[in-house]
Amino acid sequence: MYVNPTPFKSFVRHCPAVKRLASSLAFVFDIDGVLVRGKRALPAAKRALAILDGNNRFGIKIPYILLTNGGGVSEVTRCNELSEQLGIQIKPEQYIQAHTVVRSVVHRYTNTPVLVLGGRGDTLRKVAEGYGFRQVYNTLDVLAWNPSVWPFHDLTMEERISTKAADFSKIPIGAIFVFHDPRNWALDIQVMCDVLRSGGVIGAPLYVSERARRPVDLVFCNPDLVWKSEFDLPRLGQGGFKEAFQAVFKALTGTTYPYTQMGKPSELTYRFSETVLRRHAGDDSSLKIHMIGDNPESDIAGANAAGWKSILVHTGVYNPRQGPPKHQPTHEAEDVEQAVLWALERELQP
Repeated sequence: MYVNPTPFKSFVRHCPAVKRLASSLAFVFDIDGVLVRGKRALPAAKRALAILDGNNRFGIKIPYILLTNGGGVSEVTRCNELSEQLGIQIKPEQYIQAHTVVRSVVHRYTNTPVLVLGGRGDTLRKVAEGYGFRQVYNTLDVLAWNPSVWPFHDLTMEERISTKAADFSKIPIGAIFVFHDPRNWALDIQVMCDVLRSGGVIGAPLYVSERARRPVDLVFCNPDLVWKSEFDLPRLGQGGFKEAFQAVFKALTGTTYPYTQMGKPSELTYRFSETVLRRHAGDDSSLKIHMIGDNPESDIAGANAAGWKSILVHTGVYNPRQGPPKHQPTHEAEDVEQAVLWALERELQP
């Protein structure tokens, strides 16, 4: 059932005297397919955020954060990009991307050599170091150390400049973090298999893993099989890479490799996000949280499991013409503006 936008017009107007919210309403927005598509902001997104910024008949500001399975750059960089796209300041403290949640486990690996996958060049090495990791490597470093690891890719000059010199025959990798969508699936899958099958030391005998005191940890930050870009059809995401890796690893060993999953709809990510949102809302412990997303299997499933209200929009991955969503939202809306207005009517109308 969809709500006619006409009754909502009285909710939206310019209010010079803006107050903080007296009730406990708060929002969590997905980004791709909800606020933006590729590098273009969706028109409804700017109107929706203006409403939350106080352009409503109540004259109130309503707290919100952005929660995405995207990533690949620092939170500061992405917030600057989004602020320019959306025409409103997005602060890093109200932005959570797929690998932001890794901050919650950095203390376990501060001095442990880790392999970080995804992104371009050494961008994510710098992000990981910003989180607190002290020994961060990537697969380009491995290829620079020994090109025969994967002889089907020659490093470009730019890639070579970004690498860190290391002798991986002497470095015990303790964990692999797939921060973002890998650019070279073949290279990354090969190196992952080398690390995991040898107990962390690339090139070591495979049986070493059976005697290792602790297996190499594997963490994926985004489970999305597909995502919505500017292309007409959804594109393969990190979830597709995970399936490809596990299929190869099982073909080699007879079993898949155990891993930790972060990102929507994981409980870990939603707990982390709720903590961030409550802090942003002034430590309000009674927030009525509304998640607005375009993907039933990540946005809606995670919100429902967390006990939040969920609103599914039709501007991204989900297409109502392909049948009902696998996970039933609290409400469906044509776009993010209609989703916000529906929630305001539901929660604030006397």
